[in-house]
Amino acid sequence: MQVQSYLFFDGRCEEALDFYKKSLGAKVEMMMRFKESPEPPQSGEGCAGTGPNAGDKIMHASFKIGDSVVMASDGRCEGKPVFQGFSLAVSAKDTAVADKMFNALADGGQVQLPMTKTFFSPRFGMVADKFGVGWMIMVEPQG
Repeated sequence: MQVQSYLFFDGRCEEALDFYKKSLGAKVEMMMRFKESPEPPQSGEGCAGTGPNAGDKIMHASFKIGDSVVMASDGRCEGKPVFQGFSLAVSAKDTAVADKMFNALADGGQVQLPMTKTFFSPRFGMVADKFGVGWMIMVEPQG
């Protein structure tokens, strides 16, 4: 059994995927737009029918960051994504990689805890990216 994160970007999913490809080296494994669904949308479901380009919005996507899979969608496209009460934690192989990821995620976002040395990691920091998703970046202790 696995537990995976599923993020709803409320209309900004494609922008988020592009951002994570650039900032974290994410690889999109699957992406389906609402207009590609084999079934018509149910009343009140997703973005379909809520604007001229609604069918181009992302119904479902999965992407990998390292060995982890994260799933995402545009959801209802209400334009108000809310990411509270959790953060995604990423372990980097060294401080240079950790700093690079942190700085990329901080671009347009909000640093919550600058990268620093802690008792549990030689480098650790917390940031909310420009979409509001919380990230904890750390270097795993060596040896």
